Formats: sequence, structure tokens, C-alpha cells
Amino acid sequence: MITLTLGEIAKIVGGELHGGSNSLVTQAPVFDSREAITGSLFLALVGENLDGHDFAQQALGKGAVAALTTRVIVGDCIVVTDVLKALSELASHIRNILNDLQVIGITGSQGKTSTKDLLSVMLGAYGETVASVGSFNNELGLPLTLLKCDENTKYCILEMGARHLGDIEKLCKIAKPTIGVVLKIGTAHIGEFGSQEMIARTKSELISALPSQGVAILGSYDAFTPAMRNLHHGRVLTFGERSNDDVRATDIEMRDGRPHFELVTSAGRSAVGMRLIGAHQVSNALAAAAVASALGLPIELIASSLSTAENRSKWRMELHDLGDFLLINDAYNANPDSMAAALKALILFAQERGGRSWAFLGKMGELGASTEEEHLAISTLAQELGIDHLVSISAPYGSSNRVSGGMVIHDVSTIEDALSLAQYFEAGDVALVKASRSEHLEVLAEALANKWRENEAKGGVLE
Repeated sequence: MITLTLGEIAKIVGGELHGGSNSLVTQAPVFDSREAITGSLFLALVGENLDGHDFAQQALGKGAVAALTTRVIVGDCIVVTDVLKALSELASHIRNILNDLQVIGITGSQGKTSTKDLLSVMLGAYGETVASVGSFNNELGLPLTLLKCDENTKYCILEMGARHLGDIEKLCKIAKPTIGVVLKIGTAHIGEFGSQEMIARTKSELISALPSQGVAILGSYDAFTPAMRNLHHGRVLTFGERSNDDVRATDIEMRDGRPHFELVTSAGRSAVGMRLIGAHQVSNALAAAAVASALGLPIELIASSLSTAENRSKWRMELHDLGDFLLINDAYNANPDSMAAALKALILFAQERGGRSWAFLGKMGELGASTEEEHLAISTLAQELGIDHLVSISAPYGSSNRVSGGMVIHDVSTIEDALSLAQYFEAGDVALVKASRSEHLEVLAEALANKWRENEAKGGVLE
């Protein structure tokens, strides 16, 4: 973060300062008092269950210079009407100072975090880069990420999520992106938006916000995204697998569940062999490559970065190779598109290892009226792919313990019930665990792994 005095920050956010005006804030703000360090600013946010004001003393004791609050507390503080609004004003001010900063905004129904992680590896080799942590993509996460930038930062990569029309427009007013990436318009959050058309309209706010000298990066994986080129009067690059895409993949092969392809850009072509899991990573890789191409990075660096990048985010297609059993922990989140991609990766691994495939699937949230239809569509896809066992955990994937086209559906109501099926695992089996974040199936993934280890320790005796 750019160093500012408390007095300067109070003036920027229109707050009332209680404390030393010349005290220096040298570190980005934090909202978790446990993460406060010397030189930071603590955000006293009020949530449904916790009030940040109750933790301000802890943050100050750990070195925070002051707290941004809505009421006077013991210790230095800047009192404002709305802490979140003040945070956005501070981030916007810093963005205006950093005129030369390249800000890359990424949105879409799936793949934002993976694309951000890939791009972070790429750009990090070329200049100081700041990127969102995890899925920090809302009105809190975006300004916090932006405030980590300083005069030495060359690139800032920001995920932009939305739940309502206008959300991305608000984020763009803070971040002022110079490059905008739209990955794919799917059905995630369709329960809140009502239709794919409304989702597309919301995501397009990123392209509309670009300056004329900015660059729009558009995927060709749906009917809505390519049409967004009409919203931008500057440079546009498309990415995908069509022959006329500016950045494209050819000769795609899957080896050990990982994509291999020829990357083709205006600069030439170069081979890519990814370490990340799943065919869906191709589109994420192409999006990152398109951004890097727009920034003038050599194609050799782009290809090597894509080939060496590891999974940086927890519970996203994490492979746990436990000898004769493979567990895929993809429990961070789920929507129909990402669920389909994960199932396709599962069946590839099961075929390669010669064992059975187990899909432990929880509920996909925020699908609205189409909830049952979308879950049954995933069940049908699992059957078509040849999944052996679909474990439906308190979700409408199908009827209990029935065989559907060779696939057994186990309908259970709790994580404990799902775990009991581990007694039927055999050598060579592969299990996928996936659901929306609210289902907390990472607990099941860890328990399944531990159960296999226990059985192995007992000489393979299943209980």
C-alpha cells in the first residue's frame, strides 16, 4: 500500500479522526483482527454475528495504527458513516494515484479464480504483481486487493463477481480496469439473475467500463460473450478453440487428466502441457494467454508459464494420491458448468487407473426455479459419462439406491452417511467431492482420505 498518514486517510474518506494525524499507515487494511500487523489499518465491519468494533483493541495491540469505525472507541480511530463505503473511497483514491498501473478485471460464470492464478504466475515473472486472494471478488475483497498495490506494482489482477445488476459497474468505478476479461456466460447464480441474458448484461458492465485505449478479452464459448465487442471501441481479442479466434488452442489432448495443446497467437505457436486438472482448464489458459499477449509478453514465456503453473487455491481440483486410491477435492464451489467439467475429469482418471468412479455431490446453490432440473441434468450427464457411483448428499440428483444405466445412485442426507460408503472403496477407485461452498464438503473430502489411510494401515481391511 502507498504510505499515508491518518490525517490524509481521514480527509480522503471524509471521516473524523481521533488520534495522531501524523501516524503512518504503511500496510493494507485488514478486517480480521488476527491478521493485523504493524502499520496496518483495521476495518471494524459489522456482520450478522460479529461486530468488528469488539475486536479493535486486539487489532491495535497487534500493531494496527488505527481502526476505521462507525463510532468512537478506545484508541486511535477514524469514524465514518459506512466503513465499507470508506474503504472503497480509499481504494479509488489509491487507484487514481497509480496512473501507470495495469488493472486486469476478470469476470464470468466460471473459471475466474483459475484464470487469475494462471495470469498471476505469468505476469509475476515479468513485473511486480498483486492478485486477489482466493475468490476475493466483491465490494470488500476488490478494494482490499487494490490497496495492496504501491508505486512498484506493475499489474493488479482482480476477480469481479456479481449477484445483482450494477455490481460490476460499481467495482469498475473503484478499480478502473485497463483490461477486461469475460470468460463464459453460464448459469451460476441464475436463481438471482433470472436468465442468462441478465447474467450476460451484468458481466458486460466490465467491458462497458473500459477506456478507449483499454483491451477487451472475450471468450468464444457461448453466444453472449462475443457480442460484447460492440460495447468497446478499442482493441478486442477473442480466445477459444475456433479457427478465427485471436488466441486459440489446437490439437488438444488429455494426458493423465491434464490438457496438452498447441497455443496459437499472432506471434506464432508453442506447445503447452498443463499441470492443472480438467479439460475446462484450456479455456482458462487461453484467457490468461490472451491477456499476456495483449501486454506484449513473449509466447515462449506464456507457454512455459501455463505448463508449469500449479494449483494455488484450496479445494479446487486438488488431487490426493493415496496409493491405490485417488481423491479429487473440488469442494470449494459448484455450478452446472463446473460440475460437468469435474465429472469429465473424474471419469478420465478412473479409466486411466482401471478402478471405479465415485462422485460425492452436494447441492449446487443459487439456481432458483431451475434447481431440480439442473441437478437432474448433472445426474443424467454422470450416467452418460459412465460414472459408477453417484452419492447425492442432501441434493436432488435422483432416487435412493437405484441403478440408472449402470450407475448406482446413493441418496444420503448427511456427510456421515456419505462417509459410511467408504467401506466399499477398492484399489484403483477414484472419488470426486464437489458442491457449493455452503455445503462444506471439504470436511467429507478430508474424512474420506483419512478413512482410506486407516484402512490401509490395517492392511486393507474395510470397516
